[in-house]
Amino acid sequence: MDTIALLSHSTPTAIVAYRAGIPVTAQQFLCDAKRLTESLPAGEHVLNVCADRYRFTVGLAACLITGRVSLLPSTHTPEVIGQLAAFAPDAFCLTDDAHCDIGLPQHYYSEGPGQPDAAAAWSVPQIPVQQLAAIVFTSGSTGTPLPYRKTWGRLAGCVRDGAPRLGLLDGRSHTLIGTVPAQHMYGFESTVLLALVSGNAFSAERPFYPADVAAAMSAVPRPRALITTPVHLRALLTSAVQLPSVDLIVSATAPLEQDLAREVEMKFHTTLLEIYGSTETGQIAMRRAAQSAAWRLWPGVRLQVAGDQVFAHGGHVEQLTPMCDVIELLDDEEFLLHGRLADLVNVAGKRSSFGYLNTQLNAIPGVVDGVFFLRETGGGATGVARLGAVVVAPTLSVAALTEQLRQRIDPVFLPRPLIMVERLPRNATGKLPQQALQSLASTHLQMNEST
Repeated sequence: MDTIALLSHSTPTAIVAYRAGIPVTAQQFLCDAKRLTESLPAGEHVLNVCADRYRFTVGLAACLITGRVSLLPSTHTPEVIGQLAAFAPDAFCLTDDAHCDIGLPQHYYSEGPGQPDAAAAWSVPQIPVQQLAAIVFTSGSTGTPLPYRKTWGRLAGCVRDGAPRLGLLDGRSHTLIGTVPAQHMYGFESTVLLALVSGNAFSAERPFYPADVAAAMSAVPRPRALITTPVHLRALLTSAVQLPSVDLIVSATAPLEQDLAREVEMKFHTTLLEIYGSTETGQIAMRRAAQSAAWRLWPGVRLQVAGDQVFAHGGHVEQLTPMCDVIELLDDEEFLLHGRLADLVNVAGKRSSFGYLNTQLNAIPGVVDGVFFLRETGGGATGVARLGAVVVAPTLSVAALTEQLRQRIDPVFLPRPLIMVERLPRNATGKLPQQALQSLASTHLQMNEST
């Protein structure tokens, strides 16, 4: 096969998206994409920062139709944008924000006035499988974004292979509601590409708080699939907000504890599936954490051990790619995760992992959210690495929480400082940037020194 269709929706009246609950047909979607192709600037590389998921997807389609390449960096800080401009001098920014301050030439997404021509022949663009569709970036050890090229064939193949594992090719068109941005690799694959190449529809909204999630779900018909993260799931569990019926929940960005997965399935009367992957590889495995700790690889994808490193290859993975996790292979198709390679911590000669410490912290009754971090990566003046922790626990004091931790972990790992906050500085995908944690710790220490 030399091409793969931009849309797998078989009729012009099939629903591709919902915007504020209003359905958008495949014919309308292609009309909007064609209109945008006629106004795009000449540059080949496009930074698509449209917050509206529908506008982002129309922008992606316009790029694919015209042979342009979508750039997907991990952040949009001025430093990263400067590096992006050096990488692709012709790059421009496609935005739906009139106040966008990204330092690239900008093209504003404006809504089109017209409806598609009902008399026009139904035709879906065919995109060459070898066409470069996107370049995703992951930050290297130097902080300089590292590019990974993604062809349309590999991107489409990844989500098309994964759709049956998720139960999304069963003849029923699901509506995908995502709490993650379309620009993040997980959101890109699971809310945008998955809808396009598996005949499903997506919600244009990106709800964050539980009430917003419930409202976005209520606005679209069943069957519904919620594409989300562990952080959002914890918030939904502790919220008094009632969710409408959800037929499937998909989670990624961090592994779920089995107890949490079971609690989610029990409360929402649904199936919770987890996706494992990375920016470099895309999605490569899935599990149902409430039932099994083992992950099952996507069709064609394989892991191999070379020295102390595990590599992914085959299937939709573009090249032999090192994994950043401690992985135990069970057989050709299944494996266990034992944390990140960078997750291990050594304090005063004793070893643990951030994954284990965070699990113990979040298992304490009264802890809503919490995370350990390395306070002095170089050992500081004492030459000893020290751990800190930031915790949301409204009903606990620092002393009570410390005593609870003392019962669960070795005293050398007790956090100093232990910072109590109203919420953690998580980003849009629920992750905690180290810079934000270090800044929070510095501010806390400075305040203590001044009092």
